[in-house]
Amino acid sequence: MARHPLRVQILTAGTLVGTGDVLAQQVVERRGLAGHSGRRTLRMMAIGFCLVGPVIGGWYQLLDHLVPGRTRVAALQKMLLDQAGFAPCFLGSFLAVAGALNGLSVEENWSKIKRDYKDALITNYYIWPAVQVANFYFVPLNHRLAVVQCVAILWNCYLSWKANQL
Repeated sequence: MARHPLRVQILTAGTLVGTGDVLAQQVVERRGLAGHSGRRTLRMMAIGFCLVGPVIGGWYQLLDHLVPGRTRVAALQKMLLDQAGFAPCFLGSFLAVAGALNGLSVEENWSKIKRDYKDALITNYYIWPAVQVANFYFVPLNHRLAVVQCVAILWNCYLSWKANQL
C-alpha cells in the first residue's frame, strides 16, 4: 500500500467519511439500527472515495509545491491558503455533491447550500485552523490526509448531518 499513496488516501477518506455518517445517524440523529440508512452511508462513502480523498490529497501536494518546507512560517502560510482559499470552495463543492446525490433538484440544492453554507464554514473555522497548523508543521505530506481524516471523523459526522438535513 505504501507504493500507492493516492489509493490509500482514497480508501482512508471514503472509510472515514462513511464512519462519520454512521456516527451522525446513530449518535446525533439517534436513528437506531432499524432506522439506519445504508444507502446514505454508501453515498457519503462515495463522496469520500471520489471527492474528499483525491481532491484533498492533491491539494496537499499542491500546497507543498507552493509553500515548501515544514517550518512554523510555512505551516502558517499553508493553513492560511487552506482556510482562506481551499476550504470555502471545497465545502461548497461537498454540499453540492451531497445534495445532488440526495436527489435534490438544482433549485433545491442551491437553496440548501444557501441555507447551510455559512454555518458550516463558520464551524469549519472553529476546528480546522489549529488542526491544520499542527498538521502542516509536524506531519509528513504522505500522512496528512490520514491525520486530517482521523480528526475529521467528528467533522464528517457534522457534515453528514448538515448535508442530509433535507
